[in-house]
Amino acid sequence: MRRFNGTAMILAALATTLGALAYPVWSYGDRSGTGQANVAAGTVMTQWGPLTAADRDLIVRVRLAGLWELPAGQQAIQRAPSAAIKEAGDHLIVGHTDLDRRVRIVAAQLGVELPNVPNEQQQGWLNEMSAATGEEYEYKFVNLLRAAHGKIFPAVGTVRNTTRNSLVRQLASDTNQTVLDHITILEKTGKVDFEAIANEIANATTASPTGPAVPAPGVVVPSAPAAQASDDVRTTSSPSPGAPGTVNTARPDPEDSAGGVLARQ
Repeated sequence: MRRFNGTAMILAALATTLGALAYPVWSYGDRSGTGQANVAAGTVMTQWGPLTAADRDLIVRVRLAGLWELPAGQQAIQRAPSAAIKEAGDHLIVGHTDLDRRVRIVAAQLGVELPNVPNEQQQGWLNEMSAATGEEYEYKFVNLLRAAHGKIFPAVGTVRNTTRNSLVRQLASDTNQTVLDHITILEKTGKVDFEAIANEIANATTASPTGPAVPAPGVVVPSAPAAQASDDVRTTSSPSPGAPGTVNTARPDPEDSAGGVLARQ
């Protein structure tokens, strides 16, 4: 009996030791609450790569953007209070007509259900524009749209950087180009309230400011040398695909990861 008890205790001790050694290995990757576990929980596999919750969120947000910005652009052209506002409305219609086709193609391929009406906040913005007239209308049109584009711009970049899905990556690239064009054309009106945008961001920030030191009054800083390649390097590309404030409506149709053009919808 003593020998049996001793053997049992030794086996129990070994089991406990092995369990303690194994615990960090299996628990770390599977425990809930970690960043990787949270991402994995909302991810499904597709033939174009993993599709995360953030990927799906971008797809829906691109669709929603078109659902309120396209009618906002149409309203601007119909009311046409100035040539600059009319031009901005034209860009909104052209850009989101093109982008909406792309997002519907991607959503259909990936099985993501899209909304068909703007959300409550976006409808509220449209209502604000509709109720305004004259200079107030121009201000609301430009600044409501400029603020919305400014907020989605970094979100598009984040998904473009992190997605492992080739269709979402392409959609993010297309969206980035359209958003930047719309930001530029809205700023071209000369009616963007940059002070209000900066204050809104500052009020939402709690971290201490960082960056280079504050320039000293009256001190001339040394000129920085040009950054350039050595003389024996020959280049052929252009620095930009088009002039600022223009939208490229001749972009190629979206393709899948195998290089096949996806069907138009």
